[in-house]
Amino acid sequence: MTRWLLNSCVLLLLAVGSLQARLIPPLSLDDGQLETKGAAALLATPRVDDNSAGNYRLPNTTAPESYNVELWTNVHTGNTQFNGTVIINLRVLQATSEIKLHYRQTSNFEASIISRDSATATAIPLTVTPELPREFLVLTATSGATFAAETNWTLTIKYNGTHRSDMGGFYISSYTGDDGKQHFLATTQFESTNARHAFPCYDEPARRANFTITIHHDPSYTAISNMPVNDSATSSGITVFQTTPKMSTYLVAFIVSDFESTTGELNGLRQRVFSRKGKQDQQEWALWSGLVVESSLAGYFGVPFALPKLDQAGIPDFSAGAMENWGLATYREQYMWWNKQNSTVNLKTNIANIIGHEYAHMWFGDLVSVEWWTYLWLKEGFATLFSYESNDIAFPEWDTYQIFHVNDYNSALLNDAATYAVPMTHYVQTPDEISGRYNAFSYAKPASVLYMFKNAWTDKVFRTGLNKYLTKNKYTSCEEWDLFAAFQESANELGFKLPTSVDNIFSSWSHQAGYPLLTVTRNYEAGTFTITQKRYLANATNDNAATWYVPINFATASKPDYRNTKASHYLLNVTETVISDSQIASDDWLLLNIQNAFYYRTLYDTQNYGLITAVLKSQPWKIHHRNRAQLLYDTYIFVTTDRLSHSILLELLGYLEHEDQYAPWSTANTILTSYDRYLRGDDSYHLFQMFVHRLIDPIFDKIGVNEIPGEHYLNNYLRVVLVSLACQLGSVDCHRQSATKLSEYLYNGTAIEATLRNQAYCAGLRATSNEVYKRVESDLLASTDGTDRNLFILSLGCSESTTQLLEFFNLSLDTTNSLSYSERTSLLNSAYSRSEIGLTASLEFLETSWEAYAKLSSTASKPLDLALRGMATYVVSEKQKTRLNALVEVVNSTAPEYLADNLSTVIDSRIEANFVWLNTNRDPVLNWIADTFRENSSPTLTSSFFTIVSSALALLLFKLL
Repeated sequence: MTRWLLNSCVLLLLAVGSLQARLIPPLSLDDGQLETKGAAALLATPRVDDNSAGNYRLPNTTAPESYNVELWTNVHTGNTQFNGTVIINLRVLQATSEIKLHYRQTSNFEASIISRDSATATAIPLTVTPELPREFLVLTATSGATFAAETNWTLTIKYNGTHRSDMGGFYISSYTGDDGKQHFLATTQFESTNARHAFPCYDEPARRANFTITIHHDPSYTAISNMPVNDSATSSGITVFQTTPKMSTYLVAFIVSDFESTTGELNGLRQRVFSRKGKQDQQEWALWSGLVVESSLAGYFGVPFALPKLDQAGIPDFSAGAMENWGLATYREQYMWWNKQNSTVNLKTNIANIIGHEYAHMWFGDLVSVEWWTYLWLKEGFATLFSYESNDIAFPEWDTYQIFHVNDYNSALLNDAATYAVPMTHYVQTPDEISGRYNAFSYAKPASVLYMFKNAWTDKVFRTGLNKYLTKNKYTSCEEWDLFAAFQESANELGFKLPTSVDNIFSSWSHQAGYPLLTVTRNYEAGTFTITQKRYLANATNDNAATWYVPINFATASKPDYRNTKASHYLLNVTETVISDSQIASDDWLLLNIQNAFYYRTLYDTQNYGLITAVLKSQPWKIHHRNRAQLLYDTYIFVTTDRLSHSILLELLGYLEHEDQYAPWSTANTILTSYDRYLRGDDSYHLFQMFVHRLIDPIFDKIGVNEIPGEHYLNNYLRVVLVSLACQLGSVDCHRQSATKLSEYLYNGTAIEATLRNQAYCAGLRATSNEVYKRVESDLLASTDGTDRNLFILSLGCSESTTQLLEFFNLSLDTTNSLSYSERTSLLNSAYSRSEIGLTASLEFLETSWEAYAKLSSTASKPLDLALRGMATYVVSEKQKTRLNALVEVVNSTAPEYLADNLSTVIDSRIEANFVWLNTNRDPVLNWIADTFRENSSPTLTSSFFTIVSSALALLLFKLL
């Protein structure tokens, strides 16, 4: 199933521990996975798989060989009931008096069993006993007979079920068509333990069997499943599918709907894309991506796709995000639709990435499944990695590993630094525990570890190992040791020498949480350097002695070669090693981790940081762009955890005036917007603005606010970052160009590129005329499109005019307009979260209108209380604090019923957290900036200050035009 790469691919530098929380507001670390719905329940102590009475694993007394599943549904009418019959051919492995299967939310069972070892056998009635909470269906012979070892039986169970409405199991969904009517459909989402809802089964991944699916449905509907239709057995209203190869239950899928499809074929494999009627013109990109991604993966693995067809389907209601059902991948429908006129480049990339993830599963998870959910990473890690690798093969001009770097790679580093981190290989047992494994430790971390060894051991060894793993283990289930054995065989066969066994190397990464912090200390006289390792934790005072087998390579000023990412040295599970076979001149910079391909953080001595910063400012191309991004990222994290001073980070950021790549600027954007969030209420804020303007102006002048035909693909991503940052920090050019762009669209119909629509509206309304502002307000109230209305609300809050914002806020009090309750209570947030002016205007509005705002709801939702809590998060000055507390006191003394009892406590806590950050970071940052401008001569400072003032005057004049 697929991961989180569905947003705008902006690096999430989130809080890890209390020290980092000083610099970054505490948010959820785990960005979440999109393939299951489950609680994030992680075990502190692994369970033992002992098949005891309290064990959630099925006993090993019987094993399935094949299923014949027959279902009856009238979902076309919205009927939620279905009936089923499942016939299971099974083998008894150990003598037993009972057969146990899984079931969920099905009832009215009738069961019988007949021997397949005797031609004259008769059916034996069975007693069916449901057992909760383990969801076992216990079948015993009514006669008291037992089942001998090494015997073969056919089990038949008839039952009734209900199509669920929670997007799990065999569930009902619907959509409103272009005809205005509601269209129903029935679809499936079985991972990880929901196949048992559609039919009683051995619902564990290693219990592979053949499946023959038959579905009875209205003739106006069609049914699709993992395999092609068996035409000879199919008739009107009865669709029978060909029998599958041996596969896991959670990968079975079927859809009954009135969907329409688009078809294509490449290398003899037919592919189709299904979705609701009227969307076929938006399916072409998903179809084309599917064709070339499948071809890329099959070519890389050297193993052809195993089934005769491959379908994709977009589901209206689909909580999982995407699902790798063998031969029938399913997605949220919005992750399949794309057209050049109205869809963003980000969405285009995300669709191809998601398809790459699900299609990679057709090999890792489907062809070869996991023995148990302990090894979830063995499929999800590969699928995450190959979502990028497949795109890199199919669309090399995208440079997709920059996106990997700022998303999954850094997500892994952040989550794995937390105290709640667990190993990649981690035993779980109950359905809730299994669902809790769908997180960064099964997706982003293993993808990063696998990518590390793909580089450290060379792509040839890695690729050959995967071919051996897939070829040897196809149609079976595996543990991690099977993968390690394949890599070892590949290395041996290719003569690739490793310092110890693959088992030792890889298990040091999969069996313990976290990753190493490598501290590099140079001996400048001898030309050598020492590397020490310890587990990196957000809390720098936490002493953890864990060690890994760490691959190492490096570039220097004398050898700035980034082509070969193979490991040249190793830290062999020890705390320290000295690299003495490369004589490095004392004035040469040293950089570990070529292309940032390996999974760890690197901390250098101060002198080496100075050498790196110097080359970045003079010749940034001498350091690979992914290394440049990681230098910024690691240095920032080290500042937040008191490992480095602000001056090192700020000096390093200074090179950005020469930077033109997406990954470094994405990282820098998060750093700079974090600083901006706290400093924008400061009297010396203009110093920070000058600093950022100096960094961003050169690249903004080059990139601008309009797409450029023929430019690099990632420039589309880069422009979004730059426009957002430049306009947020008050760039007059950004404001003027964006306002012009928006006006030309509103009044002349000059199209805004879809990728830039959000930025064009927000940036264009920061400093615009009252006429344009009122026009967008009118568009908001007149629009019937939820996406557009949300865009308009968020963008109107970007204004830096108090008058405009107060007029906007008054819309929340006019209950006769078209705003819904959730919309009218979101207006304030759109402003106070964006700027100091927005916060001040929000306070001014509530000071005069708090009672009317509080009365927007007559329920317990307390909109005034929620607004005040939200505003407290952005209070960063004594003046703001005094004003907010005064407002709270007025309300408390006049109408306390509008506020929750703990409001004052929450407000004080949030403001105090902001002030702690300011007390720690404000002076080091602003003093360094002031000193830097002063050292660069007072005329520069005067000129920069004049630029700020003249920009403000220009904006004022522009708004009056």
